[in-house]
Amino acid sequence: MIYEHRTYTVQHGTMDEYLERYEKFALPIQLKHLGRLLGFFVSEIGPLNQVIHIWAYDSLADREKRRANLDADLQWAAFKETNKGSFTQQEVKILKPTSFSPSYF
Repeated sequence: MIYEHRTYTVQHGTMDEYLERYEKFALPIQLKHLGRLLGFFVSEIGPLNQVIHIWAYDSLADREKRRANLDADLQWAAFKETNKGSFTQQEVKILKPTSFSPSYF
């Protein structure tokens, strides 16, 4: 099992609009292709205007296959067009749990 931790910093003052657009258009497509969303968060203390999602995959190969299917989806391509300019920064981490890390799957 691996976990993908994605952090996006949105333009100041655009968080509500971004979240509304993401929930309505992007989330259903991502759930269809990526599957296991562990959580979707916004920052409240520390760096502000950040959106964090955490996804679970069986392996890097599983992630690669699922992300390729997402990228091939025309609805996803359409969402990405409407999302241009939304982020000032993006960071993606792949996390591997330790042997003693709790598992919720």
